[in-house]
Amino acid sequence: MAGVEWKASLSALDRYEVIQTLAYRRASLPPAAQGDAVAIEQAAYQGAASREGYNAACDAGVATRSKSSSTSPSSPSHDAAPDGTSSDHSANDRGGTRIGPYTNCTPIAEGVTSQVFRSGSNALKVITTHRNIEPHNPRREAKILSSLSDCPEVITLLDVFHDQAQCMVLRFPYMPLTLAAVIDRGGASRGGSAPSKGLSQRQLGVIFRDVLLALSHIHPMGIIHRDIKPSAILLASPTGPGRLSDFGTAWHPSLSAAVEPPDDKILDIGTGPYRAPEVLFGNKAYDAGVDVWSLGVALAEAATGAPPFESRPASEDGSQLGLILSVFKTLGTPTPETWPEAQSFKVSPFQLWTVFPQRPWTEIMPGVNDDTRAAVAAMVRFDKERVAAAQALELPLFANV
Repeated sequence: MAGVEWKASLSALDRYEVIQTLAYRRASLPPAAQGDAVAIEQAAYQGAASREGYNAACDAGVATRSKSSSTSPSSPSHDAAPDGTSSDHSANDRGGTRIGPYTNCTPIAEGVTSQVFRSGSNALKVITTHRNIEPHNPRREAKILSSLSDCPEVITLLDVFHDQAQCMVLRFPYMPLTLAAVIDRGGASRGGSAPSKGLSQRQLGVIFRDVLLALSHIHPMGIIHRDIKPSAILLASPTGPGRLSDFGTAWHPSLSAAVEPPDDKILDIGTGPYRAPEVLFGNKAYDAGVDVWSLGVALAEAATGAPPFESRPASEDGSQLGLILSVFKTLGTPTPETWPEAQSFKVSPFQLWTVFPQRPWTEIMPGVNDDTRAAVAAMVRFDKERVAAAQALELPLFANV
């Protein structure tokens, strides 16, 4: 691939993998010769005329630095094996890169501050930023997850370590699916037929019961997840069980209070259509109810194939007015009587809004069974009447599975 065209096919993730591989190959050299994997990759990227030339330049960069350091003793952790071959296999791992002691690591997900790789039965969450971008805080995430090891519905944190590039890595058991992936492909086949538009009632009951069990465990501890969405719900199979993951922006009453007092929490939480209305209107004293709202929206999406509310990216609608309007068009414009808590919000939801009537849930979710609609209706409502996670478990959709 000639000219600059080859660069267009090389994504940032591709370049990151190359840098990681170079870093692990360099780790077999003395400390004085380490730490320049980024410089090697950048020089190769700028100087190469093709992808083949780029790969060759990266290899040559390592070889040159290795030769110049050949008189220095090898690092004890990467000594030659008894048969004379190197014990650092990362240079020959064609199936993926190496992260710490884990080989054959292939990327499976990417977030604001991290990338997730699979290595066999492990999922490795590599933190790619070296400073906290609140509310993202990987150290707090690790502490919270460690405190939840007795909750089987929360993904288990197996280990925390730093790789050769000194990136923090959180190790979890690998789960093959997310709820988002199952929704995207239309749920599970029923009786050998083509995939349905939404998940079956049994799927919904099992998967969302598991997440509610997780929330009913963390909420009494004062922990708020703050980013419930289908991609944060991991699945062993399309029918469950489900595990709640992604605690990177979670709020904890003691670990978070110094930077986020209970009545002055960060408002930049949640994702798109799953954001709770109290957050959209500037209520910094929000509570665990934001998780229940988000889960209810995810439940509606899983049942119908699409979220009940429309939301454009923040880059297009920074104030999220479109999402607010969609919520009001669906649930009806609130009043001081239906949403009394909102009278103290920074932004009033009672002024300058067209008055919309509430639509019936049979219209919002046509063709969905009554138990599922009832569960969504209990969870997706203005916070005065919103059900708590422990109470939601008593609803027929979840109690009967």
